[in-house]
Amino acid sequence: MASLTLLRQQSKLADPREQLRILDTQEHVPRFADQLEQHQLPLLQAATLETLQVNLGRLCNMTCEHCHVDAGPDRREIMQIENVEHCLRALAHPGFETLDLTGGAPEMNPHFRLMVTRGREMGKRIIDRCNLTILLAPGYQDLPEFLASQEVEIVASLPCYLEENTDAQRGSGAFQKSIQALQRLNEVGYGVADSSLKLTLVYNPVGYSLPPYQGQLEAAYREQLRTRFGIEFTNLITITNMPISRYLSELVEQDRLEAYMSRLVEAFNPETVPGVMCRSLISVDWEGYLYDCDFNQMLALPVSLPERRHISDFDYASLAERKIVTQRHCYGCTAGAGSSCGGALNTP
Repeated sequence: MASLTLLRQQSKLADPREQLRILDTQEHVPRFADQLEQHQLPLLQAATLETLQVNLGRLCNMTCEHCHVDAGPDRREIMQIENVEHCLRALAHPGFETLDLTGGAPEMNPHFRLMVTRGREMGKRIIDRCNLTILLAPGYQDLPEFLASQEVEIVASLPCYLEENTDAQRGSGAFQKSIQALQRLNEVGYGVADSSLKLTLVYNPVGYSLPPYQGQLEAAYREQLRTRFGIEFTNLITITNMPISRYLSELVEQDRLEAYMSRLVEAFNPETVPGVMCRSLISVDWEGYLYDCDFNQMLALPVSLPERRHISDFDYASLAERKIVTQRHCYGCTAGAGSSCGGALNTP
């Protein structure tokens, strides 16, 4: 494993309140709301509600260096069937187009396949945020065929096309396992020419920089993976490392937090603001509580509507018009070309 979870290390940073306290010490970083005002932009507010993103738990077969969920094999939090059913009832609203399943390794939740099949029966687009190595684990090796049969879109993490860089972030042997998993996905039709099965790869920086231009990086990934391993994929997206959880711990340990936060602020791009994911998404944690995004979820920053903070109290209309809760970590989504669960927000 690349590391132990913060919880297992008994790190103070396992507590979201400690993470927020440290971010608040960065007094050279303007409050995100003040930055919006300086650029004559309105405070963030939801524009619609198209995606229901469900974190099915923090249980994972990997312990990656930059995981903002602090997931791992020693975590046992998983969503139970009662909240799964609440999520599915909410998903039935015609305004929702997409069910976005994440974790941990979402596939390790025993109700993962139920959510996929029920979501497909509703005619929804289903996304599985997959770490790839889970597809080779005992008990999960039939997942490629299942996902293909349900036409699930796979968004798969592959931090780099170089083995050394990927293993440095995800653990020894992770790259070779990821390559085997991608070849399995190609075998069942994912990412290959003339197939409707979409396979998206996800890049996030190994060091302390912002992601490079998404289009150029995709071309490099495609050439490297095709030439060296015969692997095809649909597209690649880039995601900026968010200064929370394990990545925040690394920044603090390396005394790089101030420099990284300054880099995010200096790269603030007002053109990315209208497209940030929180304006069209609602995030559900394993206990059923609601957040504006997956990052706010990990910082325990609930939605701004006290009476609508649990999926059992879901009300589409009020949540689709809610004010978004922001903090200094939000610069991670608006730096450079921007960053979201769908990749860069502002590309040439």
